[in-house]
Amino acid sequence: MVPGLIHGSIHGSILGLILGLTLISSCFFWAIRRGYSEQKEDRIVRIAELEIYPDQLSAYRAALEEEIDASIRIEPGVLTLNAVSIKDHPEQVWLFETYRDAASYQAHLQSAHFKKYKQQTQQMVKSLTLIETDPILLGSKFR
Repeated sequence: MVPGLIHGSIHGSILGLILGLTLISSCFFWAIRRGYSEQKEDRIVRIAELEIYPDQLSAYRAALEEEIDASIRIEPGVLTLNAVSIKDHPEQVWLFETYRDAASYQAHLQSAHFKKYKQQTQQMVKSLTLIETDPILLGSKFR
C-alpha cells in the first residue's frame, strides 16, 4: 500500500464520483457562460425614470417590490430589475431593466403581475420617462 493513495472500492468510488461531478459541473458552467456571452447582442436594456408623489412613496415601494419579486421569480427572460432613488430625493426613482430578448420584454409587459403593478401605481406616478438603450457592456458577478 502506497501512503497518500486511496485504496479500496468505497474510497475509490467516492473519489471517482467527486472527480466526475467536478468535470461535469465545470463543463456545465462553461456552457452556460458561453451561451450567456453569445446572446448578449439580443439583450434589451431599458431605463425608466419615475417621479413618485411624495405621499405615495411607501405604497409605491411596496407595489414595486412585489412586481420585481414576481418578475424575477416567474419570468425566465427577465434577467435584472434594479430600482434606485436619487440621494436626498426619494421621489425620483430609476429602474434598470435587462431582458434576454425582445420577446421576453413583450412577455413581461403582458404578465399579470406587471399589469397589476401598472394598475396599482398609475395614480402614484407623477411622471414616467422610458429610455431605450444600446448595451455596450453588461457585466455582473451574478447571473
